[in-house]
Amino acid sequence: MGRLILLRHGKAEPDSETGEDFDRRLASRGERESAAMGRRLADVGYVPNLALVSPAARARGTWEAASEAFPEVEVRFDDSLYHADSVTIRRAAERALETHENVMIVGHNPGLQELTLALLHQESPTAALQSRAQTNFPTATAAVFLIYPDGRIYSDGLFFPER
Repeated sequence: MGRLILLRHGKAEPDSETGEDFDRRLASRGERESAAMGRRLADVGYVPNLALVSPAARARGTWEAASEAFPEVEVRFDDSLYHADSVTIRRAAERALETHENVMIVGHNPGLQELTLALLHQESPTAALQSRAQTNFPTATAAVFLIYPDGRIYSDGLFFPER
């Protein structure tokens, strides 16, 4: 069994110095929420042994803030995760789960939310959980799934930032 942790980047500044979306950094709220989400996940035992992180500044900043709760995690910055769709994210997760038991992906919407909904759909979740994930997936949200070798997938939690 593996565990997949999907973490949407924290709240970002609206613009970057370069004017490029890729260079947008975390706002101070995003830094606080990302660090708090890292601690919250670690407190309940959701500690990755591999983190795949989009190279965008806001995703890197999210990992930097959250990683304080995960001091000994292998991290890889994966260019394919920048604004990746759900299929690309899922493929990256499946490859990583072949060699690592607990994988975290730090990335962007809409891909992370779409993958969360697809994985929830596979397990026939409660209507309330499906609705909550569909209507509200704010920055610094984490979705956790248990993935079994036979293909079964179960939600292990949906964590929203405390504001």
